[in-house]
Amino acid sequence: MAADLGSPALTGIRRLSALETVRARIALAIELGLLGPGERLPPNGEIARALGVGDITVRRALVSLCEDGVLVRRRGRNGGTSVAPDAPAGRVGAVNAYRESADEVHDLIDHRLVIEAGLVQLVATRRTDEDVDRLRDLVRRMDDAAGWAEFHELDAEFHLAVAASGAPAAASRQYELVLRELYRFYLPYRMSALRASNREHEVLVRAIATRNPDEAAIMTRAHVGDLHRTMFVGLPDVTGS
Repeated sequence: MAADLGSPALTGIRRLSALETVRARIALAIELGLLGPGERLPPNGEIARALGVGDITVRRALVSLCEDGVLVRRRGRNGGTSVAPDAPAGRVGAVNAYRESADEVHDLIDHRLVIEAGLVQLVATRRTDEDVDRLRDLVRRMDDAAGWAEFHELDAEFHLAVAASGAPAAASRQYELVLRELYRFYLPYRMSALRASNREHEVLVRAIATRNPDEAAIMTRAHVGDLHRTMFVGLPDVTGS
């Protein structure tokens, strides 16, 4: 099934409202063990930017997940919203729309891999010193990111910055379309996994800085291809459903 980026049909996650997509993405991350019991969620504004929705949508989604027993809310100076100690699985039916979209996600990963592997080879021969400085700064900022929401914003900025560093405008636009479509399926992830992915960003920047297109392409193929295993479509269903 090829991913149609021009006029997507109302199937899978596209049937969901913005509220349901937030509920599903957080609930699925919890069911897969990507967010653990007691883990505190970032501020609403950070979640909204990371998931591409409004603050009000996030607030309503978190309130409803608390009502479902998936999250708990504590007030006061040290309060906030966190994963319930015994969060039940199966309370959010919209999760199924994500599980049913596995073929589409695998297609998008392959589409991204083909475009990005070619882009970085051009970038490695055309980049400027300013491009390299910007990419190195983004890698440092991802190392300093306090949580998954902040990291995700910087990750998106990093990959778009790579594509803008000397690649043809038409190819960059096509890449951005694929990347943004794939990011619609992004879930919160453990910071340890995100830190490991940033080491791969570091290797990619080094290849670009030294004008080594082959190394840049090899790193990109590994980094993007591994999404087949590390995105939710490649993770084991710990709920047993």
